[in-house]
Amino acid sequence: MLLPLPANPFPVEEQVAVKVGKTPYVRFDLNDYTVPHTHVRRTLSVRADLNQVRVFDGAEMIASHRRSYDRAEQIEDPQHLKTLVEFKREARQHRGINSLTRAVPSCQLLLMRAAERGANIGGLTTALLRLLDRYGAVELQAAVEDALRAGSAHTNTVRAALERRRAARGAPPPVVINLPEHVRRKDAPVQPHRLDTYDQLTREEGDDVDHDQQ
Repeated sequence: MLLPLPANPFPVEEQVAVKVGKTPYVRFDLNDYTVPHTHVRRTLSVRADLNQVRVFDGAEMIASHRRSYDRAEQIEDPQHLKTLVEFKREARQHRGINSLTRAVPSCQLLLMRAAERGANIGGLTTALLRLLDRYGAVELQAAVEDALRAGSAHTNTVRAALERRRAARGAPPPVVINLPEHVRRKDAPVQPHRLDTYDQLTREEGDDVDHDQQ
């Protein structure tokens, strides 16, 4: 006599541990499934049945996808991709701000004033970095200070101050030269080494010569 099937069938899932690399995808059964970018470089758990692939970080489910039986397919959640794009944009902006404020400290206050009036900080940072490449850190520092004294946190005010200073010096308009990265690296400052080690080598060589002559 056969027993009746249970009212709630026991869930049968395949479960494997997966390592996430630099990109926010987990590989399962020859296909790649997106996960939130905040979970890269971790070991996660994939639980899959015939229709669905779910990804867990510990007990928390962080992604759910339809299961694919193709090969080398990328199954993507649009929300995962959207947040990844926003994260990369913010990271680029953050790096730009760091580079700018290190070279021109007064830009930090200018950006704060611009943020207070709701300006696009990313666009302002990009514009100031272009002015930095064109006029140099010393001139941009002076022009930003002029703009702050005038109570203006606009790029046009900074650019006008730069042009006034250039005209007062009688200097020609600046020309931007976009050099490849490997050329810019050649112009990087070289850390000087101590010279006393060379003096020591010279003394040792002289001692060896004297010893051979004896």
